[in-house]
Formats: sequence, C-alpha cells, structure tokens
Amino acid sequence: MLGQRSQASLWSSHQMVPRPECQGPHGCANMAWRMEPGGYLRQILNARVYDVAIETDLQEAPRLSEELGNTILLKREDMQPVHSFKVRGAFNRLSQMTQEQLVKGVICASAGNHAQGVALAARNLGCPARICMPITASTIKVDAVRRLGGIIELVGQTYAEAQTYAQAEAKQHGLVFISAFDDPLIIAGTGTMGLEILRNCSTAQLRTLHAIFVPVGGGGMIAGIAAYVKAVNPQIKIFGVEPTGANAMAISLKQGHRVKLSSIDVFADGVAIKQPGAECFRICRELVDGILLVDNAATSAAVKDVFNETRSILEPAGAVSVAGVKAYLKARPDIKGQTMVAVTSGANINFDRLRLVAELADLGAQREAMLATTITGVPGSLKAFVDCALKVKDINFTELRHRYTAGRPCHVLWSVGVQRDQQLRDLLAQLNSTGLATKDISGIEAAQVHLRHLVGGRARGSPVSEDMQNERLYTVDIPERRGAIQQLLDVISPHWNVTLFHYRKTGARSSAVLLGLQVPVEADERFFAEVGTLAPEFNFTELKTDARQIFDMFLQ
Repeated sequence: MLGQRSQASLWSSHQMVPRPECQGPHGCANMAWRMEPGGYLRQILNARVYDVAIETDLQEAPRLSEELGNTILLKREDMQPVHSFKVRGAFNRLSQMTQEQLVKGVICASAGNHAQGVALAARNLGCPARICMPITASTIKVDAVRRLGGIIELVGQTYAEAQTYAQAEAKQHGLVFISAFDDPLIIAGTGTMGLEILRNCSTAQLRTLHAIFVPVGGGGMIAGIAAYVKAVNPQIKIFGVEPTGANAMAISLKQGHRVKLSSIDVFADGVAIKQPGAECFRICRELVDGILLVDNAATSAAVKDVFNETRSILEPAGAVSVAGVKAYLKARPDIKGQTMVAVTSGANINFDRLRLVAELADLGAQREAMLATTITGVPGSLKAFVDCALKVKDINFTELRHRYTAGRPCHVLWSVGVQRDQQLRDLLAQLNSTGLATKDISGIEAAQVHLRHLVGGRARGSPVSEDMQNERLYTVDIPERRGAIQQLLDVISPHWNVTLFHYRKTGARSSAVLLGLQVPVEADERFFAEVGTLAPEFNFTELKTDARQIFDMFLQ
C-alpha cells in the first residue's frame, strides 16, 4: 500500500476500487519499489532536486484567511527559478540517468513549464535536450526554454501531436523520453513539495492542517504530494483541483478507469491534459480524497486574490488550487479555524492573457454582475433606466453599453459592482418591478468574453428615416465614482437623444465613454452651455475628420 487512505467524504468524486497494475511509461515495470510499502516515501526522501530547485516559501495569505475564516497558506512554487514546480521532477529524473544516457541526450514534449524544467536540469547536468513544443505554445515559455539552452522543435498544433513526435524520435535515435508527469521518478521529485509543506508548517498550523489543494493536469504533482503526505500524516486530506473544461482526472476517478477527453478548454493551459497518467491515476485512486472543479471566472478571481496578497501574478493553472480552497470552504461553512494549503504551481503567463483574466476576475469573485436590460428606446429611456438602478443602495456601474434603436425597444448590456447576493436580488427586483426586464447573465462565459464587443454597430432608424441624422460622437472622460454616469445623463438626456453609450470601468481616476448624441447644428450654443455646467472632470472631445470617417464605416 502507498499509504492508508483517509475516509472518503462527500467531496470524493470516486469510490474505492481494486488497485490496477501500472500501465504507465516505458520502464515503469522495472521500478518495483513503487509497489512496495513505503516505496515512494523512500524515493521522495532521497530525491535529488535542490541542485536546481529551491525550497519555496509556505506563505500565509492574511486577506483570504480573514475572508474564509481559516488559515490559508500558499506553497509558492511560482517562485522557483523557472517559475514552476516542474523543475523538481525533471531534475530528479535526469539525475538518475547513466552517463552514457546523459551524453546521448534527452527529448520531451511540453507546452511550456515542463520544457523549462527539463532544459534547466539538462543544462545543469551537461546533457543535450530536445524540446518538442506545439506551435501554439506561448511566446514567454518558448523564449524561456531557448534562454535555458533547450533545442526547440515546434511540432503540431497540440501537446498530443508534439508528444507523439517526441516519442517516435526517442525510439529512433535512442534518446531518453522525459515524461511530463507519468514517470515514478518525476512523481517522486514533485513529492518533495509534500515534505516541505509538512516541515514548514508551524506546530499550530500542522495541528489544524485540514487539507492540501493541488492543481491537477496529468496528475504527477498531486500523486507525489499524496504519496508523501498520506504515508506520514494520513488524516490530512488531499484534494485535486481541475478546470471544469479540462476534468480528465475527475471523470477518470469517477468511472474507475483512465478516460481520454475528446476536447479540452485551454484557458488554464498548464493543466489542460486530455488523459491523466497511468501511474498518476493509480496513486490518485488510492490516496486522493477528491477532485474539485472550478470555472475560468473562479480561476481568474483566484489570480487576483493572490496578486492582492503577494503582488505576484500566477498563470491560471497555478491559481486553480486557490479557487478550489474557496469553493470547498463556501460549500463547507461549518469548517472554521483550520489550516488549508494551496499549491500555487506556476507563474508563466503571457502578458496579453492578463486582459481576459482581469475581465473575468470580479465576476468569478462574485463582486461584479453582468446584466442585460430591455428599455423602450424612446429618448430619455436610458436615463430613466440609470435612475432606477441607482435607487438600490451602493450600486455602482462598472460597464454600460447601449446602441439606439429608433421606434422599438433596445437592449442595454451593463455590469455593476456588488458586495453581497442580496444586493443583486434587490437590484433585479427593482428593475423588473418597474417594467425594465432584466436578466443576470454573469454565468454565461461567452457573454463575458464576447458579448460586450457586439453591442453597438449600425443603428436601426425609424420606418420614416433610416439614417441617424445629426449624430455626433464624443469621447467623454468621466470620473470613476458612484453617480458619475447619472450626472452626465442628467445634463444631456433631457434635451438630446443618446444614440450610443460605451463605458467600462478601468480602475483609474477617470475612464472614457464613447458617447453618441443627436444634436442639430442650431442647438450648438445650448449644447455647449449645458455641457459647461458639468464639473471640470467631465471632458468632451468630438470625433472628427479621419477618426469619424473610420467610426462611420461601422456605425452608419
């Protein structure tokens, strides 16, 4: 036995079943120690990782701890030299190769983090390393592998295609293929995290250590941590955390055999694996207490949580563990005063991914709601809607998008900051009771990612006039404070029809609104007089000449 499995709780996604024989990597059968009592424990205790890896901090997260009513500790694997835990397993595997094998070289397939771990380990040992990466691999990871001396080969569109190629090359040229997760020595190397977690907990923390939450892709990290922790302190629970769109381990454990998914969501690309490893699955089925699933919005919220705690930015795969802790404690409000550990496994994120993470973060934390409201479309109806919404205490717009439709109802896409569920319920009741049909669309990820970019375009005129006569476009700087949108509409909406309104909170002192108004030339004097009554923070700039011509291509 690997270690006595703690009693399954309601969170377990699987039942105890007979242990399968290893169907894992080539050569696995020669590692008989993995089936012996204490076999993995001995390997972990003797693992060679610290030539290249560091013993990372076990850092308390005070804000999360206060919010969740438990002590939350972060195992900061994002602080490794390659900003990922992967270097542990890679070096342990390579360090146990023969000199002849090292001279000949190694080959691996990876979308990024494993590639960096292998490249660093190989450089340290003077071993040539061919790194096969899909052509879709992120630039930051490709560049990092190149800097570490890896010989990069971009192959195929997916990790699976790169892996097939790498395994064929290994066989043809007599190279050692270094698996990303399904190798007992890789698993033992990652198991050193479990050793460090228990060693670095204070006496009080260890006494109350309830569970360790681990990101799961192929399963190597959680298998290694579980193998150590369950052998040493079996009452501590081990939970895996997977994205809802890449949940191969959860489904495999539930069905009792390894399942291969036909497609996966790659938002958290570091754990986007179609099938768990065979040896990883064997260990997880025996030792892991359950798997939690989290969506992309919850993962993005966890990235923001860790940033607020540490000023470090995790990649989504590195933050799913924190999202798992939050989901677990939300569903188990009876658990208080305990210690929870979340392994923050990596921080290799492309800068351009931050935009989407930021958009999803507040929705995932349930601090923002995205809504859709139908208004009459008559002049002044947008202002009436804003006035109605702001009757609910502490409501603040974070986004408002509207395009005029003459003579018929039109729709407003908007978002608000919310502090509690009851506040959102009050808002929906307020609007729907006054005839402003409103739907909460926060749970529709496609709306969060795409819908906000579709509001606008060509306005539909009345049956009499199909054009938008006298429409002017302005960019308006407005202060980021509650009521600013209402102040703006109080001045312009009673007199001029609002044909376009695009606003998104930026977090700066002011944000820009793209504002469309129907203002005839003869009303210029009055218009500028009214606008002049606004505070100096409201700054109007009309789009003219070249800029207006470009906008008209899409608006007229």
